[in-house]
Amino acid sequence: MSGVDHVQPPFAAAFTTLATWMFFFLFGHLRDLIRKRFVPRKAKGYAPIRQDYEDFYTRRMYYRIHDCWNRPISSAPDAWIDVMERSAPRGQAALEVTGTTKRCLNLSSYNYLGFAAADEYCTPRVQEVLKQYGASMCSSRLAAGTTEHHLAFDKEVAEFVGCEDVLTFGMGFATNSVVIPALVGKGCLVLSDALNHASIVSGVRGSGAKVKVFVHNDVAHLERLLRDSIAYGQPKTRRPWKKILIIVEGIYSMEGGMCHLPEIMELKKRYKAYLFLDEAHSIGAIGAHGGGVCEHFGVSPRDVDVMMGTFTKSFGSCGGYIGGPRALMQCLRRMGPAHCYATSMSVPAVEQVVSAMHVLRDKDGSGRGPRKIRQLHDNANYFRQKLQSMGCLVLGSSDSPVMPVMLFNPGKISSTSRLLFERGIAMVVVGFPATPLLSARARVCISASHSREDLDWALQVLDEVSSVCLIKYAQSPQITHLIH
Repeated sequence: MSGVDHVQPPFAAAFTTLATWMFFFLFGHLRDLIRKRFVPRKAKGYAPIRQDYEDFYTRRMYYRIHDCWNRPISSAPDAWIDVMERSAPRGQAALEVTGTTKRCLNLSSYNYLGFAAADEYCTPRVQEVLKQYGASMCSSRLAAGTTEHHLAFDKEVAEFVGCEDVLTFGMGFATNSVVIPALVGKGCLVLSDALNHASIVSGVRGSGAKVKVFVHNDVAHLERLLRDSIAYGQPKTRRPWKKILIIVEGIYSMEGGMCHLPEIMELKKRYKAYLFLDEAHSIGAIGAHGGGVCEHFGVSPRDVDVMMGTFTKSFGSCGGYIGGPRALMQCLRRMGPAHCYATSMSVPAVEQVVSAMHVLRDKDGSGRGPRKIRQLHDNANYFRQKLQSMGCLVLGSSDSPVMPVMLFNPGKISSTSRLLFERGIAMVVVGFPATPLLSARARVCISASHSREDLDWALQVLDEVSSVCLIKYAQSPQITHLIH
């Protein structure tokens, strides 16, 4: 595995970024001071909906460039999409759809293997079960939401991910946020990577367990926390922890890099901790057969205590799964709120995942599945290498379909997004608070459905825009030294 997990911005970029933020804050507070003095409050006696700092950031920063996010589309999320055009930002007023669309190259969706659009094998099967079962089960799995398709689905997913048994859910975010509180509680310790997804953070906060955060992908720091936590036990009482759970992701969605799974697995076994592996972005997309980071690193999935993944990326559907020993899954079937109360996955969504897995395992006999995975890896590595060659600072690991291009300065978020959109490229831009203050970025998501002509055209546009926006930071000697 090669790639860059994190870099510090060059001095000039850091200085201008901090200066830009200071400018925003100073003039924003100055305008708020004038507003409070001369503009009366319209709703006296009502508590504010947002907290002060959140309200300030939303009004003075986000709403000035909110046309860069939440762009609606009017087509399937294939290699090319139709993006609905909207009016220009006007304060906090909602953006209005103009009625026109713009054809854009899709570098923003998680449609890694191209299954989200029409597929010659998957789509007819989904349409057939839609006619028979309808669009929703309108019931939980424990009530009337389980069909023969769901039972076969659980077995198919367990076989694909290499677990003894799995539990499936209708929402990927909820898979983490409701299962983690069922795994740990008061008296337990969670060791969480600093860049874990918000669903993990939500689940840990709701569990009541003590949490310690280790530096992103820093195995040495993780070991120090493990050793000290075992030696000192719980605060005040010094009793041993009931259990210690390490939580990492296969591919980190904002970094594009993989976890150091073999080293983490060694620590887990040495210190008798449990391991929770989130493969939302890696299952299906990583490994020669789509088996995720476990297959990529040659680690047995049976050695991972809790496997988590979603069907919303590589499989073109919805929902998620938790995999592990059968005894644990039986326990979660009774204790997991999502399994007991949430509506089960619709049968068409189930059939989409099963059909996609059949293609990936070549059960359809077409050979398209292995070709899709190879195409995805070739596209990702080609695009990453070309971006680095043109001087862009790109994070992430080889084979990863997620590649953040660093912008650093918040002023470059809107300019990069708008210039790309004008030229026909749909790409996600991300800034504070989703990233640290100095780490604004544009995120490229590559798909197997992209042709080499698509990628070459996108690279030409990105070369032009990156020159205009001055984001070729890898040409800086300081950055070049940090990367090497």
